[in-house]
Amino acid sequence: MMMMMMMMRNVIIWVLVVVGFEFQMSTSQVSEISRKSFPEGFVFGTASSAYQYEGAAKEDGRGPTVWDKFSHSFGKVIDFSNADFAVDQYHRYNEDIQLMKDMGMDAYRFSIAWSRIFPNGSGGINQAGIDHYNNLINALLAKGIVPYVTLYHWDLPQALEEKYKGWLNPQIIKDFAIYAETCFQKFGDRVKHWITFNEPHTFAVQGYDVGLFAPGRCSIILHIFCRAGNSATEPYIVGHNVLLAHATVADIYRKRYKSKQHGALGISFDVIWFEPMSNSTEDIEATQRAQDFQLGWFMDPLIFGDYPSSMKNRVGSRLPTFSKAEAYLVRGSLDFVGINHYTTFYAKSNTTDLIGILLNDSIADSGAVTLPYRSGHLIGERASSIWLYFVPEGIRSLMNYIKHKYGNPLVIITENGMDDPNDPLISIKDALQDKKRIKYHSSYLSNLLASIKEDGCNVRGYFAWSLMDNWEWAAGYTSRFGLYFVDYKDNLKRYPKQSVQWFKNFFTS
Repeated sequence: MMMMMMMMRNVIIWVLVVVGFEFQMSTSQVSEISRKSFPEGFVFGTASSAYQYEGAAKEDGRGPTVWDKFSHSFGKVIDFSNADFAVDQYHRYNEDIQLMKDMGMDAYRFSIAWSRIFPNGSGGINQAGIDHYNNLINALLAKGIVPYVTLYHWDLPQALEEKYKGWLNPQIIKDFAIYAETCFQKFGDRVKHWITFNEPHTFAVQGYDVGLFAPGRCSIILHIFCRAGNSATEPYIVGHNVLLAHATVADIYRKRYKSKQHGALGISFDVIWFEPMSNSTEDIEATQRAQDFQLGWFMDPLIFGDYPSSMKNRVGSRLPTFSKAEAYLVRGSLDFVGINHYTTFYAKSNTTDLIGILLNDSIADSGAVTLPYRSGHLIGERASSIWLYFVPEGIRSLMNYIKHKYGNPLVIITENGMDDPNDPLISIKDALQDKKRIKYHSSYLSNLLASIKEDGCNVRGYFAWSLMDNWEWAAGYTSRFGLYFVDYKDNLKRYPKQSVQWFKNFFTS
């Protein structure tokens, strides 16, 4: 049963679609692209998060997070690992910045650990945390690399979870706003690109619906998998509080800091593109619903001031509502949209409702089933992760969907990449020959370029996930997404994969 639940997490949790038009790029087009192909000012970078990279979990006053507790709980991480040391970027950031510089990257997206600034989530400021991020930001700028800062990448201070259940309590809106404003005050003179949240859909569903991410809450099959939670209501409460927290912070930034600091503020969403399983009306409608319950859940309130009608109709009273003042605060509260896109699935109508009977949660509410295969054929070549398939034309379809539905907002691809397995039988020499990754990035970038130049999509940046192999949440160290290979057996040494040279050539040719 646990394996079935893992499959559901990786296969059904992410959902979406539109009217299903597809674009194909020829091999010749893929090989010809370079930095010069993209518009002037287009930003290229790599992305990371504090919990996956920093390590130093108990150093310099850092407080514990929900992921510290979760990863140290038996059976929560597939290889029984944790991120106490991760890839030690807390101590090695100068070395890693030089790797970015050598590659030719323009920018680095990283997150600030809330519990390094406020060890208890609120109260007294930890100066050692302020000093660390000042040093990191200054080191980036000294090498000509622009910082893109994420304020929340899932590592909630454990103290707030224990104090009032974290994102389930509206008190978190005030505490997050104080934390965010502190960051604006301490770093905003140099940081001009802020991302309030990374993938609220992911941590709402994974953390409070199926319970496979921190804090591990759910009510699936009478709490067999989680000790507490309500999968039918909690994901929506969390999502609602996140939207209000984002809007509150955006309002603070615009009123108190934007005119002096001249920065921009956005939010990053996880979006799988979806194609209808068939041309039937039922599957096309289910595909749209799947999208509504993924991207629309958060983008509709931010652009239109309310949740998608399909969510309101299907979730009913379990879905929180915005007051007029809240809707006014939320609508338009972003300067850019961050999109974390990796893959494409098929979507079909859930005619049997077996999932609904088993789960009674937000996944079932969409009335859609999402799968990576049709008629026994996979949608594309698979990476290591069971949910990640190469469908490069999906990124072009997604950019067009956002353009047409949401009025062509400024978009930054804040994550895109693929993983190889961490196979102990593969030598480092062989692991560095990552031709599959080169194929992935080149084909996705080609389709992204087509969406910009041929379709007029307003995309201004691309961040590869990730600079180096790292700790991948519930997958632990079993998955390698990096452009640099990290030798976990030899002092975390970094080795450039073939994809590093590909990016160097891409930037200079």
